[in-house]
Amino acid sequence: MTDALTYFTTKLQHETDASDVFDAQRAGDDFALVDVRSSDAWTQGHAIGAIHLPYREIAARAAAEIDRDVDVVVYCWSPGCNGGTRAAIEFAKLGYRVREMIGGYEYWAREGYPVANAHGPLPRIYDPLVALVRS
Repeated sequence: MTDALTYFTTKLQHETDASDVFDAQRAGDDFALVDVRSSDAWTQGHAIGAIHLPYREIAARAAAEIDRDVDVVVYCWSPGCNGGTRAAIEFAKLGYRVREMIGGYEYWAREGYPVANAHGPLPRIYDPLVALVRS
């Protein structure tokens, strides 16, 4: 049986959250944030700074579009979606260092991090159920 320290240490090697990803963006860390949802979902809204690469297209497109030496963080819709996990598997098969952003686009947006849609940036709204409300 795996002990708790090994389990949780390993878990954090393979996942991250919206807060840590946003902090890494602000710090200028070199990584690719990849939205793996459909084109319609991307057009409706996505994290600013993300690249759009639907998970079903990763095997065919990733090598040409994302540097293999850059860490990859993938996200899908929400905790109720397994597209991020599917995408992480595809990137791992190709030899990328990849982590999944838990909470997905839902928690990115609900925590008030910058989002845009096909028309440009959207207002930042902080959901008091999941984030500190900032004025």
